[in-house]
Amino acid sequence: MIVNLGYTALLLALICSLYSIVSARVYINTNRYQWVDSARNAVIAVWFLLTLACLSLVYLLTNEHFEIEYVASVSSRAMPWYLKATALWGGQAGSLLFWSWLMSTYTGVVMLRDWSKERDMQPYIITASMLTLAFFISLNAFVENPFNVLWIDSFGNITASVMRPNANLMFTPKDGAGLNPLLRHPGMIIHPPMLYLGFVGFIIPYSFAIGALAVGRTDSVWIRATRRWTLVAWLFLSLGLLLGGRWAYDVLGWGGYWGWDPVEIAALMPWLTGTAFLHSVIIQEKHGMFKRWNMILIILTYALVIFGTFLTRSGVLSSVHAFAQSSIGPLFFMFITITFTISLVLLFRGWETLGSSKTLTSWLSREGLFLLNNLLFMGILVACFWGVIYPLISEIITGQKVTVGPPFYERTTGPQFAALLFLMGIVPLVAWRITTVNRLGHLIWKPTIISLVVPIISMISGVMNFAALLSLWLASLVFCVTIYEFYRGAIARSKSSGNNFYVALWLLISRNRRRYGGYIVHLGVVFMAVGIIGVEMFQTETQGTLALGERMHLGEYSLVYRDLTEFSANDGRVVTRATLTVYKNNKAIGKLEPQRDYYKDSMQRMTIPDIYSTLEGDLYVLLIDWKPVGLQQATFKVYLNPLINWIWIGGFGFILGTLVATWPDQRDRDILTNNKSFAQPL
Repeated sequence: MIVNLGYTALLLALICSLYSIVSARVYINTNRYQWVDSARNAVIAVWFLLTLACLSLVYLLTNEHFEIEYVASVSSRAMPWYLKATALWGGQAGSLLFWSWLMSTYTGVVMLRDWSKERDMQPYIITASMLTLAFFISLNAFVENPFNVLWIDSFGNITASVMRPNANLMFTPKDGAGLNPLLRHPGMIIHPPMLYLGFVGFIIPYSFAIGALAVGRTDSVWIRATRRWTLVAWLFLSLGLLLGGRWAYDVLGWGGYWGWDPVEIAALMPWLTGTAFLHSVIIQEKHGMFKRWNMILIILTYALVIFGTFLTRSGVLSSVHAFAQSSIGPLFFMFITITFTISLVLLFRGWETLGSSKTLTSWLSREGLFLLNNLLFMGILVACFWGVIYPLISEIITGQKVTVGPPFYERTTGPQFAALLFLMGIVPLVAWRITTVNRLGHLIWKPTIISLVVPIISMISGVMNFAALLSLWLASLVFCVTIYEFYRGAIARSKSSGNNFYVALWLLISRNRRRYGGYIVHLGVVFMAVGIIGVEMFQTETQGTLALGERMHLGEYSLVYRDLTEFSANDGRVVTRATLTVYKNNKAIGKLEPQRDYYKDSMQRMTIPDIYSTLEGDLYVLLIDWKPVGLQQATFKVYLNPLINWIWIGGFGFILGTLVATWPDQRDRDILTNNKSFAQPL
């Protein structure tokens, strides 16, 4: 009953999505408003139907309906209820359904807005977004069906189908295979939804851009209408990447947070173009420049979202993050080709009308440095794209698999990320149109002198690595310039208004939220940069085998091996756990208990680190091997990761800054009340 309900809701959602596209097309041909209103209602109906489909699948997962192929593959009786529920996105079919539901949520909410200013674009926006959604729903309905039932024929062969084959009986396994142990970490409850929300969120500004191209609008209405949607999508994608890094740090047991894995890079690439787009649209809104470039950026971002989803789900890449081999790869490739081609055709058709009467007057201007910022993001994108795609091209041509490792990415992207940091320290002090060198020097000398304190102290402490010193100086320069901008603005407002400094600072931020929200995000980037510099340039490690009572050293820390226990957990795991006492400068400061888990249902082992964590860094300990008899020897691998927690702290800067930037300020209210800012509706 629930299976039929879920699958019927899925099919009806597909029908409604196709109907919305047809209705939008009829409105374009007839200009009768009831058709576009009907299309809008169909979009909203898709959300209700996909919600019903998702709830049906969650019910099947949590109530152990192992006769459903998907439930049997990702769930088991030993799993707690919350892992059974989140197994919705633990496999290929369920995650596709969840992806579609999130996208329907975005599009459904967008349909509730006031369309009086974008009525001419609305049918094209519906068409672009619902074509994408219909594609993903059709994958669920016909290729990766989460409601397939297991059947067994008279010869003992097991098949999966939503409909009962002739003479076949339903097959119900005694238990399911269970969720992949790598996905049973709390981070995986949050990481995929955040990443998916980031991915599907960028489809909204893309659809508005396609709508603007289709009707030939050259104003910035589509950018203003989607600015907050873009910021929200960017924030979720940023948090998805950060949470993925935290999951890798806690679960994969290799002592780091980022391994330049192809699937990691597939998620990073749309973040790069999305970040460039967020900076570039400011120029279009303020001066009407870079219209063509912004269209290119949002089309690239959409294409990279679909491309990243393709890489993850097609099975063409070998990765702990990727799903298994699947037949949906060619369908994804066809869809990417078609949508990218249509987007380019629309772009080239409107190329001339997207020109700007204003030109770049100086590279030493905010416009010029924003463009340079964009070019650096594109340079990093090219390096990442080539690193991901080269092994695939090599295998097709030579038949041999080639691996592109972290050294390639670090050498090609490292200098460009450093240049981006430098620009973050310069741009806030540069004026629009043109800035003189003398003016820039007058503004930057104070933050520069203060920022030099960090590398000087580092050198006194014994750090002689030039790259590390340069990186620390760049991070401190951005921090000092950003704080200086807050201080300078608050002092100016305090003098003009007579308010005290703190009231003036509050008014400064509240009346220009977009600018100062961006500065808060920049502070988050600085904190992350400090963490990355610490772990990438100063990480140390050691490994050794200890008998009970023996000690090993790493830096100012030492570890004494105390105990080794083995027990069975309630969820079916066999846990082997070591206990060590941690000393810092020969003073006991706590204990660590790294462990190895063996999952009987999937016959997999997982190495779970234990971490002694401070703002100074992490002592990261892994249990590698052990001998439970005799001396009870155990082998441990230990990492010292300086400053790594500043990476996660930087994530809070992203959240706070984005919240500030998306909150309406006085300028937004003025725009909304000024009808001259918008083209008249049809």
